[in-house]
Amino acid sequence: MTTRERTVVETALDRPAPGGTMPTSAGTRLAWADVAKGGCILLVLLWHVIVKDYLQIDWRLDVPVPGAWGTLGELLLPMRMPLFFTISGLFAASAVQRPWRSVARPRVARFLYLYGAWLMIHTAVLALAPDFPTDRANDLGALVAQLTVTPSNLWYLYALALYFVLAKALRRVRPAVLLAAAGTLSAVASAGLVDTPGNRAGLYQNLVFFLAGLHLRGYVLRWADAVTGRRALLAAGAYAVGLAAVAATGTARLPGVAPLVSVLAVLLGIAVAVRLARKPAVGEPLAALGRQTLPIYVLHMPVLALLHRLIAEPIAALDEPARFALALGFPLSVTVAVLALSLGLHRLLLAIRATWLFDLPARRPTRRPPVPPATEPPGPSASGPSASGPVAPLVPTASQ
Repeated sequence: MTTRERTVVETALDRPAPGGTMPTSAGTRLAWADVAKGGCILLVLLWHVIVKDYLQIDWRLDVPVPGAWGTLGELLLPMRMPLFFTISGLFAASAVQRPWRSVARPRVARFLYLYGAWLMIHTAVLALAPDFPTDRANDLGALVAQLTVTPSNLWYLYALALYFVLAKALRRVRPAVLLAAAGTLSAVASAGLVDTPGNRAGLYQNLVFFLAGLHLRGYVLRWADAVTGRRALLAAGAYAVGLAAVAATGTARLPGVAPLVSVLAVLLGIAVAVRLARKPAVGEPLAALGRQTLPIYVLHMPVLALLHRLIAEPIAALDEPARFALALGFPLSVTVAVLALSLGLHRLLLAIRATWLFDLPARRPTRRPPVPPATEPPGPSASGPSASGPVAPLVPTASQ
């Protein structure tokens, strides 16, 4: 990639798209980032369907089909959010260098506003599904805690605001020092050595990946640019070996092991995204999803909770052959259904102009005092306009 191409890529990565979505893909070197985000949001949906819906149903099967789906979801745990935050850091790198006045609103206030607004919505909707297994605020104290120190299921939005503030406030600190400190925090949290109620563990563990995407953007872009089929296979092999080694040695809870496995997962995720971006039949739909991660993220949990309430008991009442047939593809089917319902609901909300649910409301323009009309001089002069000629405006017009 030439210097000029890299500049174009970095500028486009940082430029927010209209309507609060992420930047639009423009060529394969940008498309892979959107493809990666699209893949991540699908994996998030699949994981939530498996853990909060599928495994909560009483399947009563003699074969471990639900267990197999649970294992698959766990194998992808090291990739989902670390890759998501690496891409988010990639997008935020240039903004960190800008003045606070130009980034505080779109990068901090916006995400905190969305987090608070959707936390209230989630709290109200999840009250309709009391048996749905997810974090929720059942009283005022819990709600205050979710708004401040222990974020809810919407913690990704909270983390984006917090991570950006930290990255900007500490932008003069050497990146190596920042990454070492964040890596230590991730290692300690993943080993269970600090208290991590609710989703605080994710908050601690993923800062290092946001900072890596931000400060190591050049390396990330070079890795993406250098991906070939052979390198993608090597990345997949390294990740598989890492998972197997951790499982065989039982070292998953040792400090530093989980972050290192996630590094392998992020490299693999980027490689897969690059390869898929070169296949329009798959890459373009994923990239389109990658540009709509916000509405999917904030809407899918209430949709899934209500769907679970409707279908869990009827499924458990089926006979065994029907339950077995349903169990085989249930997670994928429900993931597609939740995705479709979330996107449909998003379009409906936009149609009724509820745009405030997906972006910070626009500031009202400051009203300027009216400009008094120009007055003509008392009489004609050689240097001024004539009584019948045009009068120059007192303030320059837009065209001037």
